[in-house]
Amino acid sequence: MEQPIAWLEHSRNAKAPLAGLKVLELARVLAGPWAGQILADLGADVIKVESPEGDGTRLWGPPWVDRVDANDDMQREAAYYHACNRGKRSVIADFRDEEDIAMVKDLARDADVLIENFKTGGLAKFGLDYASLAANNAGLVYCSITGFGQTGPRATQAGYDFVIQGMSGFMSITGEPDGVPVKMGISISDLTTGVYAANGIQAALLQRERSGPMQGRGQHVDIALLDCSVALLANQASYHFTTGQNPPRMGNAHAQVAPYGVFPVQDGHVILSPANDRLFRRLIEMLERPDLQRDPRFESNAGRIENAAALDAEIASSTKSWSKVDLLEACSKHGVPAGPINRLDEVFADPQVIARGMRLDLGGMPGVRSPFTFSEGELALDKPSPMLGEHGPPTKKHQ
Repeated sequence: MEQPIAWLEHSRNAKAPLAGLKVLELARVLAGPWAGQILADLGADVIKVESPEGDGTRLWGPPWVDRVDANDDMQREAAYYHACNRGKRSVIADFRDEEDIAMVKDLARDADVLIENFKTGGLAKFGLDYASLAANNAGLVYCSITGFGQTGPRATQAGYDFVIQGMSGFMSITGEPDGVPVKMGISISDLTTGVYAANGIQAALLQRERSGPMQGRGQHVDIALLDCSVALLANQASYHFTTGQNPPRMGNAHAQVAPYGVFPVQDGHVILSPANDRLFRRLIEMLERPDLQRDPRFESNAGRIENAAALDAEIASSTKSWSKVDLLEACSKHGVPAGPINRLDEVFADPQVIARGMRLDLGGMPGVRSPFTFSEGELALDKPSPMLGEHGPPTKKHQ
């Protein structure tokens, strides 16, 4: 195809940190598109290359979102798709067609970044692997997102968030002690991988710009769901390395702090987390329980941890007579760390969330803002997720 870039000329908010950066996204579902959306919110021009059928998440409903396309036809797409494709442009490419593959290669020739989440080695047969594309674009930062990475015995296996949550150890430490292992309520492995990918990409871009042996050169960034999830084990991994033991599932409790958990009130539950002696004293003073301060079992944090079940029962016996609002107001007044357990309608009605502008509405499409706030720069929050093939050239196949 001649001059494919001409029909993709585009500019975004000049004050956005990544304005002028061109990103080619050959990714679908969540981890790759999440990384692409982060870069798009930061101002990059993200061109999403989709199959003729589109990203599979366009069909992952309900719930559904209806909107009118350029031909005044109503299009129905899953809300899931719109959660991770804001600010991008959509181009259709059928990898069974040589012309379409050539179009993607042309787009990659002047791209700064390419994000893909095909199986390891899956793009080589199309000449869309890093080595092939870097031969014509030495500055390309090529990010591969897979379940297990480009090396190791599982490199060719597909990775799925739920499976990775189990393999990474997340589920072994999530849930009640006497219950079954539990996955998190969000696709934490996919989302974390997207965040790490965006960080890795920007680090490679920075290295490309600095003087030194990598100046002007891109590189292959290898990001794996399992790696990113294992990296999040943080202090739980340190517990294991230090003791040689596996940290237990503790529900809402904390292994090193007591009291720390969810406590009943008249109209629900609240979180209390007085994490040191001073805060514990404030809590029991607020609850008017001087007997707890005199109890030798609760004099120190070590004692409180050892007798956590008894302490939690005593505190619960006091909190259950309070309303949620009154208890949280009292905690705020006394400087006791506490908070509600919000439903999502309560989250987006919270004055702090509103003040920070975390909900977006772009073209009638609601979404959640990327959590970056700059003193000088701005996010490029200028358009919703694209229609399938909305920005591609007219061809005999894709009209």
